[in-house]
Amino acid sequence: MKRRRRTLSPMLSMLLIILTSAGLRCASISPFSPTAYQYATSLKVESLVLMDKATEPYTTHQAEVEALKTKVDIAYEYAKGRPHNAISTRQWESLKDLNHHLLGGFLRRWQEESRLGRPFVEEAKGLVSDAFDTIIGLESGKVQAVDVL
Repeated sequence: MKRRRRTLSPMLSMLLIILTSAGLRCASISPFSPTAYQYATSLKVESLVLMDKATEPYTTHQAEVEALKTKVDIAYEYAKGRPHNAISTRQWESLKDLNHHLLGGFLRRWQEESRLGRPFVEEAKGLVSDAFDTIIGLESGKVQAVDVL
C-alpha cells in the first residue's frame, strides 16, 4: 500500500515562513553600538593600566579602583538595557564578578592582599585583556543598523 504524501497549502507554507522568520528576529542579537564599543575599548585600556599598579599598595590606588568599578558598572548597565543583548550582558557580568578570575576578582584580591606580585599581575592582565577582546569582538561583529526611509 502506497502512502500519500501530505503537502502544505501555499498559504499555510507562507504563514509558517513568516512566523519562523519573525521568531528568529525576536531572538536575534542587538545591532552594533558605537557607545558599547567605546565603553569596551576604553575600559580595557584603563583596566590594564590600573592592573599594572597592583604591585603597589591598594590604598594608594583605592580611588582609581572605585572609579574604574563605577565605569564598568555603567558599561554593564548600558549592555543590560539594550534589547537582545543577553550575550554581551553575560560577558560584562563575568568580567566584573568579584568571585571570578577576571577584573572583579583581581581587584578584590588586590584589596585583600594589599600588593600583588608582578607574575600574577601579568597573568591576570592576559585573562582580563582576553575577556575585553571577547566583548569588543562581539560588538564589532554586530551588524550596523541602517535607517530606511
